[in-house]
Amino acid sequence: MEASTENESGVVRLLGLGNEILADDAFGILVAHEVERRFQGRIEVAYSSAAGFDLMDHLLGARRLLVVDTIVTGRAKPGAISVFTADRVQPAPGGSPHFLGLFEVLAVGRKLGLDVPKETIVIAVEASDSTTVGGPIHPDVQSAIPEVVELVGEFLANGSLDDPGPLA
Repeated sequence: MEASTENESGVVRLLGLGNEILADDAFGILVAHEVERRFQGRIEVAYSSAAGFDLMDHLLGARRLLVVDTIVTGRAKPGAISVFTADRVQPAPGGSPHFLGLFEVLAVGRKLGLDVPKETIVIAVEASDSTTVGGPIHPDVQSAIPEVVELVGEFLANGSLDDPGPLA
């Protein structure tokens, strides 16, 4: 993590999720690096390829969290951007602690009274291929990087992002 940003609602952190060696899955990490370069000192930036409870360290202490990651819905073209709040996603009930995702970890943190974000906004980009080791990032996914970085700038300027409604 890098520079810290404090405002009336606390620390604002961007968490770029993904894995740089897995084709489109590198997206969240690439965006985090660009946000770190472009908005240095205005937002705390973290990036991770972790999953499950290993994500908790990246959540603690942030009042507001922007998460950048890829999704595969099969209902949108690669590079399509979705913005939604974490409270719109219901964690899977009865899951195994070995298969926890971001939303489940947030729910556990809240249930335990931990200092997890009060607000989590997810900026997700439709991926084409997130499994090919050493594979190239899809051109449409790559071209979404500047647009997502601009969304982060909009969030920093306005304190919010438009929620476009149902996920793609």
